[in-house]
Amino acid sequence: MIRVLIVEDDPLIAAAHRDYLGRIGGFEVVDAVTTAQQGLRTAAEAAAAGEPIGLVLLDLGLPDARGVDLAAALSGVRPEPDIIAITAQRDLASVRSAMAHGVLLYLLKPFTFAGFREKIGQYLRYRDALGAGGDAVSQREVDEALAILRTADGRGTARKGSAPATEDAVGRAVQDSGGGLTASEVAAAVGSSRVTAWRYLERLADDGTVTRITEYGNTGRPQIRYRWRR
Repeated sequence: MIRVLIVEDDPLIAAAHRDYLGRIGGFEVVDAVTTAQQGLRTAAEAAAAGEPIGLVLLDLGLPDARGVDLAAALSGVRPEPDIIAITAQRDLASVRSAMAHGVLLYLLKPFTFAGFREKIGQYLRYRDALGAGGDAVSQREVDEALAILRTADGRGTARKGSAPATEDAVGRAVQDSGGGLTASEVAAAVGSSRVTAWRYLERLADDGTVTRITEYGNTGRPQIRYRWRR
């Protein structure tokens, strides 16, 4: 069982992390905190108690400090936890800074369960490549572990007939809307056809990322509205 610390100031996203880890299995969420100070204290106390944190799911935009600064501080905890950044910061400078400060993997918000599952699967393969003790016994194992981190699996998000960038845009449109959107409204927001928007919305619904709400207008014809799952 891998012990996990969630550092995320949005309670809805923190709850999604917890729910998704539960669906995947093999993880124990030790705590979910909202600030860098709380995150460092929790990790340090867990290590001192002999029950160290194995994985930190880290938002880079925290209210009291930069997430990359917390990542750097966590490198002083022994044993040092692994870190996956889950953030809305999309610029390459932020990605480079995160990796330079010890972040292993980077997942952009908003994300689907499939995307989350793929990133966690990539992390688990990395751990397996290094062995149970976290020590590689050969150059080949070192190379294999690093290759896993650098190569996306693609099975979760890049499904047949699926473009990750479009799925990401559709997900953001629904999340930003607050009250949900129809396929026609999503199509207008992302600049796609209604059929394309509907196809991606249905995939997000099947993943459990959005919910379907059936509405009936004046004509009595049902209309599906897709709302971000809270």
